[in-house]
Amino acid sequence: MTRRGFLASAAAAGALPGAAPPVRRVDLFPAPYPTRGFFKFFAKPERPSILVKITLENGVAGWGQSVPVPTWSYETLESALSTLKLYLTPALLGRDPLDIAGAHEAMRKAISPSFSTGMPIAKAGIDLALHDIAGKLAGRSLPELWGRKPLERITLSWTVNVQSLADTEKSVAEGRAAGYRNFNMKIAPDPKFDIELCKRVRALAPEAFLWVDANGGYDLADALWVAPRLADLGVDIFEQPVPANRLTGYRELRKQRALPILMDEGVVSSAELIEFIRLDLLDGVAMKPARTAGLWDARRQVEILHDAGLLFLGSGLTDPDVSLAASLQLYAAYGLRFPAALNGPQFLRGSFLAAPLAVKDGAAIVPGGPGLGVRVDETKLGEPA
Repeated sequence: MTRRGFLASAAAAGALPGAAPPVRRVDLFPAPYPTRGFFKFFAKPERPSILVKITLENGVAGWGQSVPVPTWSYETLESALSTLKLYLTPALLGRDPLDIAGAHEAMRKAISPSFSTGMPIAKAGIDLALHDIAGKLAGRSLPELWGRKPLERITLSWTVNVQSLADTEKSVAEGRAAGYRNFNMKIAPDPKFDIELCKRVRALAPEAFLWVDANGGYDLADALWVAPRLADLGVDIFEQPVPANRLTGYRELRKQRALPILMDEGVVSSAELIEFIRLDLLDGVAMKPARTAGLWDARRQVEILHDAGLLFLGSGLTDPDVSLAASLQLYAAYGLRFPAALNGPQFLRGSFLAAPLAVKDGAAIVPGGPGLGVRVDETKLGEPA
């Protein structure tokens, strides 16, 4: 779909009879999830999140979710809450909920960009709730609003994140027992450890799609050394090998051509994605709606990747509930071809939904129904912040 096609489908999402009632209030609910197992980005035994409820003058409400991870991004639970409450909510009150582009512009004026979109994880909670409202007002799912026929299931990838090589077989076995057949490995900063880890996973899963993610943990010399060796072991994709601001490093890795290079942390908005494509720095993007301030720009980025003939893979920020539902809707709408590294079901316990999202045989069932297709059980929530 071209940019013109994207804008046409975006406009269709708001093509409802008459004007939509304006936004009356925004409620914010801290919603932590207990964690299970070891995961490198969780310093505490819970995963913080904020459920965002936007209510219109006619009582229709939509739900979003902000999922800050301070060990991955600069956004914390406290900073996301204060941003949502003190800056983004005032910018949203009284607005037309179907003018999602206008809402993003209002949020941009309230919290300006630095290199890219400011506080994108906080803003994603607003964006998802507005998309949920648009679907509910139209009585259609988000893929239907976008004029697309979605997949019914999204194949998932099991995350292997071990502290000892001796734990590799156990992790892979856990994934297989849960029905997973594809694996992604958290690697860096020790390339020798990582080589041995990938060798063991490939031996245990000879037919799997294997995806490594360094989260920017290598320096360029180590990334250049490890990439061809990972390729020799049968690794398929190399995500975020060096820090996001080492652009010349990405240029060197692309020249090496050992493995397809994905960007993640450095691609927040479509503006830098276009620049990075022009500079020939990447083979694709590991998409995360939580990272891109929600679905509005995430859709644009997927369209840009398709138009450029580059790879679109699905990932996440260990997303729970509403944030996970949004990712599934996006990936289903655009026919994701690769196993998605959505590991919320693997590492999180509990749910604030009336009917928790289902994972069966290593695949997530895409929720149906209007909007995001999920319903928050408010009896499980405390008082709004």
